[in-house]
Amino acid sequence: MTKHHLVYLACTAALVGSALGATPSSSVPTVHVVNPGESIQAAVDAAKPGDTVLLTPGIYRESVRVTTSGLTLRGVGRSTVLKPATTSAAATTAPSGETRAARRAADSCARAGNGICVEGADGSPVEGTTVASLTLSGFAKNGLWATGTDRLTVRKVTAEKNGQWGIAQERSTRGVFAQNTARDNGDAGLFLGNSVTSEGGATDTRGAVIERNRLEGNRTGVTVRRLRNLTVARNDITENCAAVFIVGDETPPRAGALTVRENRVVGNNKYCAKTARLPFLQGSGIVLTGAEDTLVTGNLITDNAGTSPLSGGVVLFKSLVGATNERNRISDNTLERNAPADLVNTETDAADNAFQDNVCVSSTPAGLC
Repeated sequence: MTKHHLVYLACTAALVGSALGATPSSSVPTVHVVNPGESIQAAVDAAKPGDTVLLTPGIYRESVRVTTSGLTLRGVGRSTVLKPATTSAAATTAPSGETRAARRAADSCARAGNGICVEGADGSPVEGTTVASLTLSGFAKNGLWATGTDRLTVRKVTAEKNGQWGIAQERSTRGVFAQNTARDNGDAGLFLGNSVTSEGGATDTRGAVIERNRLEGNRTGVTVRRLRNLTVARNDITENCAAVFIVGDETPPRAGALTVRENRVVGNNKYCAKTARLPFLQGSGIVLTGAEDTLVTGNLITDNAGTSPLSGGVVLFKSLVGATNERNRISDNTLERNAPADLVNTETDAADNAFQDNVCVSSTPAGLC
């Protein structure tokens, strides 16, 4: 047993081996323990599918690129913190145990401005990998960036004060994002999209889940862009400029077949200046733009107030390219003290959007409550 490779389940393996034949040592999962000052990337590169890379408490100044399926990268809670490498540290000696290949992998993630990168490819995804129980703070772009993954789990990660997104994923399926905290990030706390580099129709996530996260102080709490078959549930979303954005456009297949349910959406009244793509934001609860067949139900939506074109409790708004929302159902939500109204439908000519059984006081146009 060494400091870097702690083999567990040895007793279990021995018992199974005595009854069924010896288990090859290569099949026994290994825990690679990393301490502050040592290289996370070197441990990740040495790990095999099924292994765990365990980060002890402390501050690690590096970026990490993960391309191994079935790997678990985890800390021991918020006291395990990844921050960007300092210029002087990056130019001098590499962390203990790091090879040139490991440094190149980490550098590609760091050059992009990200903390952790989980990267597969179309047709060859990283499958069943987990990132858990650590903090990602102060990266120029994203705390965690994932592309080309299947069944990625991100759990109990704190992503704070990153330049763009706290936790973000594209070109991926069946992801689970649960019990994370994303706060004070430059754009979305949690972002899931089809692709950030090309236009195109919505992709099917095959059941991705965003649940039980705390999202506060971001530009938007959750952004779901051009996706289908996804659930946003039981999140606590407060003090952002906007809580939830469901974004689509006219390109088929349309964004939609989504569920937004049982979220607490309270006081998202931070002010964010306009951009080239959006007006200024303030006081937006749940916003649908260019979406279809989406269910918004069972949410508590209160005290979201502003004068932006996108302000209000639940807002239906044409997409930037003029695509309308169609066949969405807004039902069984509790809405109070949202302004300009609890329910806002700017698309009175759109097809078959239904507002049913909501507890609310005000709507634009009148009569939706």
